[in-house]
Amino acid sequence: MTPSARFPRIPWKALVAAVTVALLTTLTGPASAAQASSGESRPVYSYDRAIRESVWVDTRIDGDSDGRTDRVAVDIVRPREPAQQGRRVPVIMDASPYYSCCGRGNESQKKTYDSAGRPVQFPLFYDNFFVPRGYAAVLVDLAGTNRSDGCVDVGGRSDIQSARAVVDWLNGRGRAYDSRTGGKRVTAGWSNGNTGMIGKSWDGTIANGVAATGVEGLKTIVPIAAISSWYDYYFAKGAPLYGSGPDRLADHVNSPEARLRCDAVQKKLAEGAPRTGDWTRLWTERDYVKDAENITASVFAVHGMQDLNVRTKHFGQWWDALADNGVERKVWLSQTGHVDPFDFRRSAWVPTLHRWFDHYLMGYDNGIDDEPMADIERAPDRWTTDRVWPAAGTSATTVRPRNGSAPGVGELGTRRAPHGATETFTDDPRLNEEDWAARIDTSTPAKAGFTTKPLARPLRLSGSGKVTVTATPGTATAHLSAVLVDLGPDTIRNHGAAGEGVTTLADRTCWGASTTGDSACYKETRADTLNVGHTVFSRGWADLGNWADPGKGRPLTPGKRYTITLDLAASDHVVPAGHRLALVIAGTDAGLIDPPSTTPRLTLDLARTAARLPVVGGGKALAAATAGTGGARIAPAPTTGVEPSVPSRIPRTG
Repeated sequence: MTPSARFPRIPWKALVAAVTVALLTTLTGPASAAQASSGESRPVYSYDRAIRESVWVDTRIDGDSDGRTDRVAVDIVRPREPAQQGRRVPVIMDASPYYSCCGRGNESQKKTYDSAGRPVQFPLFYDNFFVPRGYAAVLVDLAGTNRSDGCVDVGGRSDIQSARAVVDWLNGRGRAYDSRTGGKRVTAGWSNGNTGMIGKSWDGTIANGVAATGVEGLKTIVPIAAISSWYDYYFAKGAPLYGSGPDRLADHVNSPEARLRCDAVQKKLAEGAPRTGDWTRLWTERDYVKDAENITASVFAVHGMQDLNVRTKHFGQWWDALADNGVERKVWLSQTGHVDPFDFRRSAWVPTLHRWFDHYLMGYDNGIDDEPMADIERAPDRWTTDRVWPAAGTSATTVRPRNGSAPGVGELGTRRAPHGATETFTDDPRLNEEDWAARIDTSTPAKAGFTTKPLARPLRLSGSGKVTVTATPGTATAHLSAVLVDLGPDTIRNHGAAGEGVTTLADRTCWGASTTGDSACYKETRADTLNVGHTVFSRGWADLGNWADPGKGRPLTPGKRYTITLDLAASDHVVPAGHRLALVIAGTDAGLIDPPSTTPRLTLDLARTAARLPVVGGGKALAAATAGTGGARIAPAPTTGVEPSVPSRIPRTG
């Protein structure tokens, strides 16, 4: 895809920008004229004197069934000077369930209020940095949380309407009041309607969901480590990723008052999300990918390629849907786990985000839409860029497993295995992907591993892949895992540690203006690195019982052959020359999926098993990389790797 296809050109774009600058110069006075002439918004407004207020927006739904429509609490900080001059400002909004229960950011900041209930601390740096530059910061408590009415419904209608109703109000289409009940009507006459949503994890998920409604006035979203379909947060083609469902998650973030009134919603969540892994109407409502055609906002997505909480399948399928629908988009992919870019690339993140919002919310023609689409972290703090993503020249390329010199120690290449070739393994729910990778060259009973020869040239994989497995189970239930491994030494971010690739330091740096109750200064971080002998860089799972229907499982017939395709999570990884590429097929990936009710022994039909991988350069690149011996192997596959941390049972807050 060309840059012009990625960011559709509007012939009158330059004219609009010129008119915008002229209007700003005419209407805003000297300070804003300086802003316009500089090509970026500048911190010309007082943060200390900014207007801080709370309103309650009517969502127009009665989620807690108390006979009145729910109101969500909205805390606002906006520059005073434009309001005094009758000028309107754009909005940066973060809608979250975490403002009182759990906190936001690396330091778990919560909202605070003075004795009269007026907002004092706005978590994260968005208000400190952007309000002096002429933006309003709007923080929304999702229904059922903090000071809002209603009930949390985990990505459903209530969650999404909590934020959409605020976008409507900011654009003059909704109602708000100065108190939770009764009160006076409040209008958003200070808002020009241009709204950008941002947030990490659950917050970013809400941004995805609101964008998928096509609401007018939402100009851009910045989803960080965000969910795109809630089914895929809990299941992978029927294989359970967590031992609990959305009812437990709702209970975790509901306010104490909401827990007393939301039993009916909790019951619906539990009944609508059976632990069978079957797709239900509940999951359809919470699938934003299917509605990507409605999106009119631009999207700046950020995801950690080793995020084992909100796994990169969410990003990959969302990105593909955005591309299919011509959505303007940009992406950063890091080596971290579930980490905000403010904590893994702060000095580049803040100015990039600033330019992004200036372009899409203030109309500055600053060129960010013409810059490379993707930033990829290749090694800790070493980044490369691509004009498009997946990388230009990427095509789905087939690699096939074959028997090797010993049981479970096979070869990976382009040739199909002969008819009748098999490999057998027995699910061991105590073992995980690191155990399999560490013993890739050893015949072990719990996995089937297949490796290329040492590569003659680097091989880059960019995007999402698939592994089609044909297997015969020995029991009526079976779970499958497929992982891609780079076999060779490297220094990577230690994503399995508590910081998921970053270490928090004591020193602070400041990003904007501060008040006594709201500091703009945050603890610095640095990369937490680890020397490894192999790297697992993509993974996928499935319940074999979902072979006929991804959304409905059924008992297996022992001794009968089944074929199923596992979705490999999106990634972008270069396997260097001298390293080997490995595909491991096994059962339960301990800590990442739950085991089946039996302990199955599975026999793979190798002639009917293959992977379709997103290879940059396609078949020619694969052939060139795997031709000959590739020279001496850089190292045997050592046992050192990153032990995957057991993922949190909530889309984590930090």
